[in-house]
Amino acid sequence: MRLGVVFPQTEFNGDATAICDYAQTAESLGFSHIVAYDHVLGANPDRPGGWHGPYTYQSPFHEVFVLLSYMAALTKSIEFATAVLILPQRQTALVARQAATLDYLSGGRFRLGVGLGWNEVEYSALNENFHTRGKRIEEQVDLLRKLFTQELVNFTGKWHTIPDAGINPLPIQRPIPIWFGGSAEAALKRIAKIADGWMCTQRTPELARPVHDLLVKYLEEAGRSIGSFGIEARILYGDGQPDSWLSAIEQWIEMGATHISFNTMGSGFNSPAQHIDAVQKMAKAVTGKFW
Repeated sequence: MRLGVVFPQTEFNGDATAICDYAQTAESLGFSHIVAYDHVLGANPDRPGGWHGPYTYQSPFHEVFVLLSYMAALTKSIEFATAVLILPQRQTALVARQAATLDYLSGGRFRLGVGLGWNEVEYSALNENFHTRGKRIEEQVDLLRKLFTQELVNFTGKWHTIPDAGINPLPIQRPIPIWFGGSAEAALKRIAKIADGWMCTQRTPELARPVHDLLVKYLEEAGRSIGSFGIEARILYGDGQPDSWLSAIEQWIEMGATHISFNTMGSGFNSPAQHIDAVQKMAKAVTGKFW
């Protein structure tokens, strides 16, 4: 079981030095990976028709591939993951190129987490169809794996055509692992069929249990074993009580989690230094118990 951290970019300023300090601190403490969220645009909540969503144009987001590439250049061993890249709002061949470059330059330290997203405004701005995103993502993943492993690809699908072309250099990992977020029934069926792992967003093991059990059912129906499938959970910093973190970790391990990421967002911090201090406190709590 691997312990990582969620980069708190919606509560982090744009200071490049602070991002460097965060990444290098996480690596020096022994965390295995850093997870970063993805959004390209934020909507104005006062726009015509209103707006409802957890993020707005005032929520800071660095472009995720650039952010993780910057962190990778400043570190040596810690791994990186998108959690999740909103794949259907992006061009598949371009994602393949970006992911392969990050994986190659980091020495194979990248895991591609993907999902459908919920922000229709963002899809419109990126000139993609919000309503076909579930169907398109399956073809996208198939194509990504071909682009990650083959020098030349001939592909004709419903939404993509590649006439005998490829990316160079190919990634270190062939293919780069592709994990999925999502908890709706249709998403879980898709995850069981084509994903390398599941990135759970439920806030507690108790809330995640019924979703987890449904995923296990669909994996069995797809002829796959949960034992060879990745599960990433998240643990909130919350009130800062180590006992609650340790209890949650034990419950997640019992449910078969292979990765756990600590999330310090939403805990009342207002500076990068406070997030870094929280990460240090978490590391101290788990050292000698799960590492």
